[in-house]
Amino acid sequence: MSNEISIIITLSVIIFISPYLAKIFKIPTTPIEIVLGSLAGYFGFILDNGLFHLIAEIGFFYLMFLAGTEVNLKVLLNMQKDTLKKSIIYISMLYVLAFIFSRFFHFGDIFIVIMPLISVGLILTLFKEYGKDNLWLNLSMSVGTLGEVVSIMALTLVGAMLEHGIGVELYKALGYLALFLIAMGFLFKFLRVIFWWYPELKTLLVPINYDKDEKDIRLSMALFFLMIAVMLLLNLEIAFGAFIAGMFIATFFEYKEELPHKLSSFGFGFLVPIFFVYIGSTFKLESLLISGLIETALIITFSMIGIRIFASLIFYRYLGLKQMLLFALSHSMPLTLLIAIATLAYQNNNIDQFHYYGFILASLFQVIITMICIKFINRIKSTQNAT
Repeated sequence: MSNEISIIITLSVIIFISPYLAKIFKIPTTPIEIVLGSLAGYFGFILDNGLFHLIAEIGFFYLMFLAGTEVNLKVLLNMQKDTLKKSIIYISMLYVLAFIFSRFFHFGDIFIVIMPLISVGLILTLFKEYGKDNLWLNLSMSVGTLGEVVSIMALTLVGAMLEHGIGVELYKALGYLALFLIAMGFLFKFLRVIFWWYPELKTLLVPINYDKDEKDIRLSMALFFLMIAVMLLLNLEIAFGAFIAGMFIATFFEYKEELPHKLSSFGFGFLVPIFFVYIGSTFKLESLLISGLIETALIITFSMIGIRIFASLIFYRYLGLKQMLLFALSHSMPLTLLIAIATLAYQNNNIDQFHYYGFILASLFQVIITMICIKFINRIKSTQNAT
């Protein structure tokens, strides 16, 4: 009981003070939560607890749900052909370069999946700081959306491989995944037709004006938990189902502009920080003294940044040098997905504790280094424009 009380009080303090510390240090809140979680674990305020682990998992699934709410499938399918073509080349180059780097540094195959990961979560924080009128940032979101879909697919496939290994069970899981994707494709097309013929049905489910019963939140939560149940039934990666549920909200109820904000406010104010604090508590500060850990984390960090800069050359003529660099850096913070796959790999003994700690440390380095570089390059750009 004393352990649970200590965890509750510690979480309360960390969740409350993290935004203020983030403002002081001028970095996103997430790295602060991870660092504070690590400190809390080191000083014994957070110990191993089953309930804490369960709530942290729910926080991660909700984070994937929120990531899905940023992906409007209609917008993705209507992307300009030239942009779509370059986006596919860009993402493909990331995987090719990841293969080359992993072989050069003698990393395991899991690095080929981890290094190209893209997540739009922290790109949203860049919009808050730099506005929506930047060409590089708008392109970053468009390409990043497609990249995140690919990354979530990679997360699902890797999760199946790590859980079942290569064999009958894996092929069975992949079969279920294929059937699930086909079913989702038919469902999305069916709903597009239904909502086109009966648009009033959409407003019945999610009213445009004020609704005292909060039907929009209720529908969102129902979809979230229903998709979790489906993924559990099919024995597939739950995060993927949560992501699909979020895409459903973004695609069919885009007219309710405040809905993603309402869902995000709840998530980032409660469930999501618990997940990041938990991740921090699993990282032992004394591991920083392990020989070669910091060097390995830095190699991972600069390799992931480097392959994005090289791959983004495909957009050089469209963006120019400085905006191209900003575009590449904006994709160099896949903190959430990186931690997710690293955790999966570690739990399934695909990577050892050393490399697990290396990934956690690299995720922090990426955010800090990338944010500093973006601010520096953007300042130079602004100065030149002013002159």
